[in-house]
Amino acid sequence: MEHIREHVVDTYRELPGLLAISVIKNPYSYNPLVDGLDMLVLLVTERSVVENSAEHVQLDDERALIRMVHRDELDKWITGGENRNIIEWLVRGEIWLDRDGYLAGVRERLLLFPESMREQKQFIEFTGFLRTYLQAKQDLLDGNLLDAYSHVLTALHHWAHIVLIEEGRHPELTVWKQLRRVHPGVYKLYEELTASPETLEQRVQLVMLACEFSVMNKMKLCCSLLLDIMNSREEPWSIGELQSHPSIRPLQIELSLVIHKLVKRAYVREVAVMQEPKESGALELRYMVTAQ
Repeated sequence: MEHIREHVVDTYRELPGLLAISVIKNPYSYNPLVDGLDMLVLLVTERSVVENSAEHVQLDDERALIRMVHRDELDKWITGGENRNIIEWLVRGEIWLDRDGYLAGVRERLLLFPESMREQKQFIEFTGFLRTYLQAKQDLLDGNLLDAYSHVLTALHHWAHIVLIEEGRHPELTVWKQLRRVHPGVYKLYEELTASPETLEQRVQLVMLACEFSVMNKMKLCCSLLLDIMNSREEPWSIGELQSHPSIRPLQIELSLVIHKLVKRAYVREVAVMQEPKESGALELRYMVTAQ
């Protein structure tokens, strides 16, 4: 391994803009952590990178995935959950080169899991929960039982992630193993949905009912990031302004459904504004937090 380390560092140390090199070994031949290869070599740079830049190489008897990523893209992966393996890569990987302590700082922030990062991840998971939960409800109404099962199972995963984030844990690292210790109630629902002797429809309805009463009551807490943004000024916000806000845009989520539900729950109110030209007769809907 030391020979491989020397080869990798010598090969890439002069790469323009290189910030860090991190390596994680694949513990099992069938483990998808590094896409089935023996190791991942993660190169973090501050120079422009071709999207999904990767190559496969053989180093001695080891097959390696060389993955290059811009630091901004790495931040998006961490925040938005687009690449769920990234947390494990950064937490468990061995740092082979780290200029100015950049990667050590990223790892420390991940391990601390600050409140700002928790807010972002909770909001992302809640939007995912809301969409799949409501889709499961519609599937039941339409008589599409297997689709309802699939969507409610996904909603349950989002719920599990929300619970783990509340406990200050990264949901990317072994969800159900963690959850069994942290929140046995949600774990029990997972067992009921997947292994109960009751009919499939009864199992789906049971979890849907639990979702309705437990997770929907977390709406205000899970949407605190969005509500704080809306509270930052007195004027109502358009959906476009909210969608393009610097704290929302990197999360790559669609806000319309969340806003609609916040209005239904009276956490947010609609304000109709006359559009220009006024002759069009169209009113633009804008949104502001309801005074409590």
